[in-house]
Amino acid sequence: MSDRRRAILEGAARVIARRGVRGLRVGELAAEAGVSTALIYYHFKDRTGILRHALAFIGDRADRYTGTAPGAGPGADTGTADADPRRLLERTLLLEFQDLPEVRENSTAWGELRAHAVFDPELREDLTAAGAAWVEEVAGLLGTLCPAAPAAAVTAAAERLTALLEGLSGRWLSGLAPLEHARELMRGAIGVEIGRLGSFASQID
Repeated sequence: MSDRRRAILEGAARVIARRGVRGLRVGELAAEAGVSTALIYYHFKDRTGILRHALAFIGDRADRYTGTAPGAGPGADTGTADADPRRLLERTLLLEFQDLPEVRENSTAWGELRAHAVFDPELREDLTAAGAAWVEEVAGLLGTLCPAAPAAAVTAAAERLTALLEGLSGRWLSGLAPLEHARELMRGAIGVEIGRLGSFASQID
């Protein structure tokens, strides 16, 4: 990705986090990114293109700071965590709760895009695909931990965990829940889902 294209997408994430999707204006984005409006249209064609690429950028950035991308991210515990599926699952989900500007901005922008998708069918398709990929990633980790569990149960558990994470993230970011409390609730939910899926092994025995 070119430096200017990255600057535009970083600027889009900042503007969306601050003002919401409806507050995203190409002129303001150009000023935020330090580029011309013509360059923005050259790279992304229209406002819908900006939103769709911003959504993908936010997802990729989350992969980096949660440690799911190669060479990622703050707090990554290489080696031990990678060898322990439960620790990797916890790290993947709990690193969404970090009191860092990048994480706050990313989570806020994701929430704004998710809310806007209610009114924007084109964005909804991209958001649905991104959400499905996230569920699939979490389901893969759960499936490794609980190989005897049926695929449908594993997917349902991943859906519950990712939905809870989004809700807790919104509460934390808006000040309704302290950071550590949100993390503890998430950690407890992970334990509950693993326990439920693990019960399938005893049924087989």
